[in-house]
Amino acid sequence: MLLIMFPKIESYLDSLKKDFSKIPRQRKELLEKITEYIAKKQVQGKEINLVYICTHNSRRSHYGQVWAKVASVYFGVKNVNTFSGGTEATAFNINAINALKRVGFDIKPIDLEKNSTYHVSFSENEKPIVCFSKVYDDPKNPQTEFAAIMTCSDAEENCPFIPGVELRIGTTYDDPKAFDGTPQQDEKYDERCKQIALETLYVFSKLK
Repeated sequence: MLLIMFPKIESYLDSLKKDFSKIPRQRKELLEKITEYIAKKQVQGKEINLVYICTHNSRRSHYGQVWAKVASVYFGVKNVNTFSGGTEATAFNINAINALKRVGFDIKPIDLEKNSTYHVSFSENEKPIVCFSKVYDDPKNPQTEFAAIMTCSDAEENCPFIPGVELRIGTTYDDPKAFDGTPQQDEKYDERCKQIALETLYVFSKLK
């Protein structure tokens, strides 16, 4: 089936590919460990489960979950399942949601609870990504055979042991929450969204 990705998102990814040279060498070496994990799973013919973890599962970890799935589809990497979680559950932050909308995602809440579940769509023929705030070991997340990608230093420090994990790696990012309610709010959320998109795109670009 021909992929029909939303044009604005596809254009965004086409542009980002040109910025791989801006990723520092040491950062690339770290990201390539995720690539190696995915490649090993491909050789084994197994499902690839990536869980992005941050303290509140409200901003950076959702960016990781969303962009990793989009990058896998963009580069045609099959059997990739992406998830997110935190050391505590809060809510998918509205500022993070709005940054994704500005890129071109169609995001709809499917309930009106305090911790709403959202369908995040990026393609006409791919299922929406399901996003809601949860702890990292929530039953909806894989319990074995997964990679845990820590997107903030707090989660790295507060999750000393994650059962069932095959790869644990820290790719920490600055928290845009620091700019909530300031004139720089949208700019900083867009900046973090773009950084995580760029790096997840790089991970999948290195697969043969």
